[in-house]
Parts: sequence; structure tokens; C-alpha cells
Amino acid sequence: MKSSESVTPNHPDKLCDRISDAILDACLEQDPMSRVAIETMGGHGIITITGELTTKAYINAREIAQGIAGKEYSVQTNIVSQSPEIASGVDTGGAGDQGIMVGYACNDNDAMIPQETWLARNLCQTLYSQFPYDGKTQITIDDNQIITAIVASFQNTTSTQLDKIIDKWLDDKKWDPKMKIYCNPAGDWNIGGFEADTGVTGRKLMVDNYGPQISIGGGCFSGKDATKVDRSAAYMARRIAVDILRQSDAKEVMVKLAYAIGVAEPVMVTVTVNGNDWTVGNKNYDLTPDGIIRDLDLRRPQFEKTAQWGHFGNGFTWDK
Repeated sequence: MKSSESVTPNHPDKLCDRISDAILDACLEQDPMSRVAIETMGGHGIITITGELTTKAYINAREIAQGIAGKEYSVQTNIVSQSPEIASGVDTGGAGDQGIMVGYACNDNDAMIPQETWLARNLCQTLYSQFPYDGKTQITIDDNQIITAIVASFQNTTSTQLDKIIDKWLDDKKWDPKMKIYCNPAGDWNIGGFEADTGVTGRKLMVDNYGPQISIGGGCFSGKDATKVDRSAAYMARRIAVDILRQSDAKEVMVKLAYAIGVAEPVMVTVTVNGNDWTVGNKNYDLTPDGIIRDLDLRRPQFEKTAQWGHFGNGFTWDK
């Protein structure tokens, strides 16, 4: 059995991801060469933004944060320039950090992401269209991709309303007659978002990636410009996985890339297709940070959208 979850853009962690990426977008709009590594924490009336920012752009982080979370929140900032020692490695075209990045694609659905993750996201989006507040969903499926359990917790609605929408959503889905549905299982609730809980950038890594059945490299994406291979190389790994899935008519493809800070070429490139090792030479793809940025067009503002519903399977350049 496999389970996966999804959260709405107004979940407190997603609010922080969106703020960090909105700041990145604002910088890239004015200065595509901006170096950005911004973290956000919010909760209980206060939003704190900290990190490194080297840019020619003029931005108002306070206005950006309040534009997403609401003007009722006070905003404090502590933003400095990128460390010159980190910058020296990036200036020569090297990776902005060390790390391992994972890309994945499968034939479970048109989005080429695991079916349990696609179902959880699709249900979350369906409910969010009716109740645009803090909320989350969770789907469990069996080996035949039949739904065996659904969990949905949404602010400012009732379990009865949720259950009604879920019943309609299930019309074209495969589900077990003994399936359990849990709508607001702890009771209906009206206090959500930053009023109820603290959010932090990068805390929903499994939601951002492919769900808990697929390994991830560990680094978060939001708030980082594309010189940070945590983000850009994960996108390129997905691009490679999608390409190979289509070329080989495979069931699933996993790509792993590893980098050393300040070094342009990856120290590891591995590809597995249906569990078997494949050889993909670097000659097929430019896997340097500069090459990835160029080929995926990662210097243009587009990232706040990636923070809303996951970075893969939503029609981005690296998904196509």
C-alpha cells in the first residue's frame, strides 16, 4: 500500500515557500543574474525573512510577504549579501552547493508522477477550488492503484460538505468498496494558516517532490536561485527522467545527480529504468549549472507558481 499527501497554497509551510519564491521572482524580474537564498518563517502575527541576496534589483520584502499572507502580519527582515567565499565558486560557473538531486518519472498518469501523489494533489485542488483556505489531503492506494483510504482536513468548512464533494470526485476513480473516508477527523475547524501554526520554507519536501515512496536528495527548492543545484539540478534530473520515459516506453525512470560546491560538472550521474541501470553520458545533456539554467530557462521569474502545488507534474519546462 502507498500513501501520499498534498497541502493547499494557504497551508502555513506553503505560505512561507510562496513568500520566498515571490521574493526570488521579484529579483529575477529586474535582475536575471540575482543570487538569492531566502528563508521565511511565519506564525502568530509575525513573518520573519532572512537569508542572502545579491542583486541589482530593488524589492520590498515586506510588501511581497504581506501581499501573500495579508497586511495584518508584521514583517521583520534580516537579509545580507551572499558570502564572498560561496560567490567565488559560483562566479566561475561552479555549483552553488554540494548535494544529491533526484529526478523521477513514471507512466501512472499524464503528469508522470506516482499515482498516489497525483490523486492526493488532484483532490486537494478540487477541494481548494471550493474552500480556498488552509487544508490538506491524503490518499492511500493498494498495489492495483485502487483507493483504500482518503483523509481531508480543510479550514472553514464541514465534514459533511467535504464528504459530498469527495463523493462526486470519486465518480471516475477506482476505489475499494470498503474504503475509509476521514473528513475533518479531529472536528471542523476555523483557525488555520499562520493563526494556527508556524510555517517554515522547505518543510514540505515530499509534497514538493514525488511523495514518500520516491527518494529525494534532501535540499529544498523555494527561495533559491538556479545557481543552487538543489533546485536546478533536481529540475534537470526530472527533465532527463521524462525524456527517457518517453523514449524507452518504460514504466518508471529515476535519475540521480551529485555535485561538489564550486565544481561545474557533476561528480555522479546515475539512471535506472524499471530498476535496471542505464548509461547516460554527459554528452547528451549539459549538466553544468550554466547549461541547466540556459536549457531550462531558469533566469526568468516563474517560481512562486512552483511553490503552490508541487514542482513536478504541473506542466513546467522540466515536465515537458
